[in-house]
Order: sequence, then C-alpha cells, then structure tokens
Amino acid sequence: MRAVTVLPGVRDSIRLDDVGAPPLSDGAILARTRALGICGTDHEILQGLYGAAPPGVERLVIGHESLGIVEEAPSGSGFDAGDPVVGIVRRPDPVPCPSCAAGEWDMCRNGGFTERGIKERNGFGSELFRIEPAFAVKVDPELGLSGVLMEPASIVAKAWDHVERVGRRSTAWAARNVLVTGAGPIGLLAALMGRQRDLDIHVLDRHTDGPKPGLIRDLGAVHHAGPQTLRDLSFDIVMECTAASALVVESIARCAPSGIVCLLGVSSAGHRTEFDIGGFNRKLVLGNEVVFGAVNANRLHYTQAAASLAQAERSWLDRLITRRVPLSQWREAFTPRRDDIKVVLEFS
Repeated sequence: MRAVTVLPGVRDSIRLDDVGAPPLSDGAILARTRALGICGTDHEILQGLYGAAPPGVERLVIGHESLGIVEEAPSGSGFDAGDPVVGIVRRPDPVPCPSCAAGEWDMCRNGGFTERGIKERNGFGSELFRIEPAFAVKVDPELGLSGVLMEPASIVAKAWDHVERVGRRSTAWAARNVLVTGAGPIGLLAALMGRQRDLDIHVLDRHTDGPKPGLIRDLGAVHHAGPQTLRDLSFDIVMECTAASALVVESIARCAPSGIVCLLGVSSAGHRTEFDIGGFNRKLVLGNEVVFGAVNANRLHYTQAAASLAQAERSWLDRLITRRVPLSQWREAFTPRRDDIKVVLEFS
C-alpha cells in the first residue's frame, strides 16, 4: 500500500512509499483511509524540526488528523464495517505516570507517551491503518469529509474544558465575551465552540479578504483585522491560537480581571520581544488572572469534539476545508498557500 513517509530530523525527506500492510499490533480495527488533514506539526516534521520513527524503523509514516472507513472490526467492539472513524493520536506511557493511568494521557507528566504520526508510532497517512477500539472514535456520517476536523476540534474542546474548570474556582464567575487570536482551523473552531456557548466572540485576524472574514461573520462573531480596532475592550476568556509573540503579549494585555488566557499555539524558540515581566506579574496577581497552555486531547475531549461538530452547521464546517488534494498530487498538500485554512489529502 502507499504511505506518506519522512526520515525524522532530515529536512525535505518526504516521499510517497510502498509499505507493508499495517500490523495487527496497531489495533484490531482495520480502516481504509479516506482523508488526512495537514497541520503545522506536519510542516515542522517535514522541516526536520520534530518527529521520531518507531523503534528499529528508519522512516515514519506521518499524519495524525485522520478520517477512515472501517473495513474490519471485532465483534463487540462497538464498530462495524462502513463506520466513519477517527484515531486518537496519543498513547499513554508504559510506566504509566499518574495522569496516563487515569486516562488523561494528554497531561502526561514524564514524557514517555507516544503519538501516531509524530512520536515513535506510525501515523494514519497510508491507504489502510489499524487502530485499537479503545483509541477509535466514531464520526457522524452526516459530516462527510468534515469528519477530518475531529482531531483539531478535540484540542479546542480540551481548551474549553480546562477554561471552564479554571472558571469554577469562583462560584460567581461567568464569562460574557471571548477574544480569539487567529482564524486558522484552531481559531475558527474555538470561535465556533464559543458561539455554541452563546458567548460574544471577537476574532483578531489580519486577513481582510479570502475565506476567513466570511467564516467569522457567518458565526455571528466580530472580525478585527488589527489590535487597534479592539480599542479598550478586555475579555473574560482569550484563546490565543497564533503563537506569534506579539499576539501572545496582546492576549495577556486584553485579559479582564479574573479572566483566563489559554495559549493554544506553540511558538518557535529564539524569538525575542520586549516584555514587562513586572507589569505582567502585577496584572495577573492583582487581577486574579490565569494564563495556561493546552495541547493534545484525551478521549473525553474527542467525545466533546464529536458533539460540537455534529451540532455545527454542515456548510460552515465544509468551508473550513479550503483545499482537497488527491493522493496522485500529494506534494501539493504540503505546499502552503496564502488562503489555506485546512488542507486535506484525499486517499479515497
């Protein structure tokens, strides 16, 4: 079968390979890949900045944003042939740490986890993949190709879950408005989940043309092309989805007293910017504010993501996928374009 592979740590080593069938050790469910979502982590792996192949193997099958159709599933697994399915990315470490032992492998405390298509496990970027029933999630068939948004949606669901847990530190706290920085897939899904909570959503994104302003508007959110249009607004919740240093600082500055800032982007090291650490400390302490980071997701968050996607307007979700690239033209899927939101590599 065909699979997209890289030599981890080697820039531009991506290629379409012929590989063997997925081993049974990967899981009892056999699925035929329908589509693979491409994200920033994939581009970092292609640049040789990240990624690790399975032990004893030279190349890594990439791809962690999956959508497949079940071909074989064991009796009693809860899955049947024809079911659309998504694979959970992370696996708990073998020790396991307290978080992994509790099923919260997204909060692993010793770094011994593995991840499909990223760290020491082959991903879903092959014509067939296997998955354990415990790490497979059913997708609403009505979503069609938009089911490939499940993995990024799970990360956003975790962010909202943790924001709301932090918010419960005060019995009187209730959010009214939200600032989302960035209108990529994570930012737009964060805005979607905020609107599903009936919150007032503001999205800060520099694009004034292309698909993003319309998607923001059609959510009933307010689009800001620059910080100056925010004027003196402050926000109960800030979802920072760009990892741009200047916007991280802007996000913290815009946090209201008792507010919560969730950082969802991963910045590149070495970028320096002027930052008043004393003022930051004073603002957070005197305002009872919280800034935290979130990455990855556990099964609870995939379940929450599935519910959110099923509730969303289908035509709006479909517009998040701005490019559908057939496997025969696979290289194009990994070449970014200005108006890209979500690029999908279609296997079948």
